[in-house]
Amino acid sequence: MAPRKQLEVLSALDSAKTQLYHFNAIVVAGMGFFTDSYDLFCISLVTKLLGRIYYFHPASKNPGSLPPGVNSAITGVAFVGTLTGQLFFGWLGDKMGRKRVYGLTLVLMVVCSIASGLSFGHSAKGVMASLCFFRFWLGFGIGGDYPLSATIMSEYANKKTRGAFIAAVFAMQGFGNLTGGIVGLIISSAFKAAYPAVPYDQNPNPLIDTSTVAAADYVWRIIVMVGAIPAVLTYYWRMKMPETARYTALVAKNAKQAASDMATVLHVEMETVQDKIEPVVEIEDPSNSFGLFSKEFLRRHGLHLLGTTTTWFFLDIAFYSSNLFQKDIFTAVHWLPAASTMNAIEETFMVARAQTILSLCGSVPGYWFTVALIDHIGRFKIQVMGFLMMLVFMLGLAIPYDHWTSHGNQAGFVIMYGFTFFFANFGPNTTTFVVPAEIFPARFRSTCHGISAACGKAGAIVGAFGFLYAAQSTNPALTDAGYPPGIGVKNALFMLAACDFFGLCFTFLVPEANGRSLEEISGDDEGGDGSGMDEEAAPQPGYDNRTVPV
Repeated sequence: MAPRKQLEVLSALDSAKTQLYHFNAIVVAGMGFFTDSYDLFCISLVTKLLGRIYYFHPASKNPGSLPPGVNSAITGVAFVGTLTGQLFFGWLGDKMGRKRVYGLTLVLMVVCSIASGLSFGHSAKGVMASLCFFRFWLGFGIGGDYPLSATIMSEYANKKTRGAFIAAVFAMQGFGNLTGGIVGLIISSAFKAAYPAVPYDQNPNPLIDTSTVAAADYVWRIIVMVGAIPAVLTYYWRMKMPETARYTALVAKNAKQAASDMATVLHVEMETVQDKIEPVVEIEDPSNSFGLFSKEFLRRHGLHLLGTTTTWFFLDIAFYSSNLFQKDIFTAVHWLPAASTMNAIEETFMVARAQTILSLCGSVPGYWFTVALIDHIGRFKIQVMGFLMMLVFMLGLAIPYDHWTSHGNQAGFVIMYGFTFFFANFGPNTTTFVVPAEIFPARFRSTCHGISAACGKAGAIVGAFGFLYAAQSTNPALTDAGYPPGIGVKNALFMLAACDFFGLCFTFLVPEANGRSLEEISGDDEGGDGSGMDEEAAPQPGYDNRTVPV
């Protein structure tokens, strides 16, 4: 039996030349991810400052620090919101269309970024509670951006450069993280110059923390609220984007409207495309209308979904643990000075400097190496290489950990640590985002991407809530205030290396999508069922519905 003929509008999308609109879409969708990254990671710049401002204990030898539960809540609550948003908006994107809910996620990010900075209350408990509330809903909006941006970019792109386009959207995360560090440097530098203060260990009055000036409360609020700016700037263009042609043709079953939308944005002759699709009539076969929770979906895509969820889960445990708590790791290896030797704003400056250097030298280049090479090397090879190199460098940090913590070796530790970020981004941190947007059928694409991303955020939650406890010293006298003894940074690094190993193993469940149309790899085209069969192979059972001339 002849394989199903693709709708001509989708064939035209696959073969369309790269045009200005593709780059516009990268910028519009990418600025959402720029904002996502800034909002998620800027909190790591200010947690030490929040502790100094709201949890100072008179006569203490150490500056104020956030209690364990508060620190975990502030860091992790946005991830809980993100996980929820990924599931909800992923499902909604398949039910209502990608574009119809795309603006709502941006509005949530703008409103909640500003509200987080305006967190109110007369006590530390009140400020922290309102901050956590608004960061949950901020995460909810961020979560929606994952499946929607990935799906929209994959459905606009041609098959030759699809991987690079999706990866470029995700690569804006690197610039968001870098910008967070730069903004932190600028704000803290300005306030440090305007409001000089003595280091904590030179505090003349043990009952009053003169190392933390009153104006420091504005520092963290400004850093948090700046995240709303890029989202506001791109809202208009996001609302101008039409629905994707693939959703309109394959889910909404309106090929003419898909052709019209495509002609508007990709400058294809609409009459020509419509002439091609007018003599085509879709013959639906019930065997190809299976549901997400059906045995047929499990047979065709069950292992694929297992692969995308588990690899993202293990990746995010390692990636977010390393990213969110780099300040604590750098303090442990003495790259950052002890908190008591700095005033509050100076400490914020030093943390921002460390994040900026690491982002500039490790994270950002890794993202763009993937953009440049993903359509040449392929997703599978990049992901395998990335997990393997992360494992190697993590072990290179953990095994000789005592060497890295000795005086004079901190620079070597930072370089090795930077390489783990480079190969995370030139590896699974990007490919786990790209692949779920390619390998599932159009009517499940946003949902499955949301499920995969949510499993990743479950890993991030494990990292956010667990790593800070695990990395505490085994010696009770050396733990941070309020924390029980842990397994130490060295053993925590071994745990992250184990996550890299498991991610590498589960990568072998994920198919290669490079150079193939979305319909072929996902099974929306009769020529493939998402298992790697090419169009010349004999069709599998259940792939009988086809498009035939009238």
